[in-house]
Amino acid sequence: MAGTYKLAEHFISINGEGQRAGELALFLRFAGCNLRCSWCDTAWACGADAPHEAVTAERITEIAAEAYAQGVRNVTLTGGEPLLQADIADVMERLVQMGLRTEIETNGAVALEPFMQTGCTFTMDYKLPASGMERFMRTDNFALLREWDTVKFVCGSREDVFRAKEIAAQYKPRCPLYLSAVFGQIEPAEIVEIMKAECMGNFRLQLQLHKFIWDPNERGV
Repeated sequence: MAGTYKLAEHFISINGEGQRAGELALFLRFAGCNLRCSWCDTAWACGADAPHEAVTAERITEIAAEAYAQGVRNVTLTGGEPLLQADIADVMERLVQMGLRTEIETNGAVALEPFMQTGCTFTMDYKLPASGMERFMRTDNFALLREWDTVKFVCGSREDVFRAKEIAAQYKPRCPLYLSAVFGQIEPAEIVEIMKAECMGNFRLQLQLHKFIWDPNERGV
């Protein structure tokens, strides 16, 4: 439907990871993704037929205003892949104008250049080999990231951790670098041991807080 966005769900919770971990945020999850990662924990929202509600930009700002009235100052656009939504830059700019710290969780396979003037911050994934999607990464995005953005490396194996080190050394992003373990595939302690052995002091390990507070498969948290 023209002029609408495929909103799969929206809810208030804490940021489970990243630079604002532990802070309350409004999450806006959009349906549809151009990747199929082997370990995806929101696969239900990725397909062309993913359940969603067609909403206008005005409806999204209403949802955001309700969250703002409850003291929420962060909003995260996630998916799926939110940047695939037509005219999503309009929504991004509206949220920023409302005074919300607006973060975009993007999968690394979409060009960021058209969105860099929206006032949003970006948490960009780099898909490592265990995901099966590394060949789709837009490495030109690294040069666009600023000090307040984030690169997230989701690791499903020891080899992924070593690959994250290689990518950081090659592209030298200016922003913080996070390592995250695929839940149930590699232990965080093992990642820490590799970080120590490989002198990876420029990385931060993060745990997905929401998966420790709630059931890892629970939605809307």
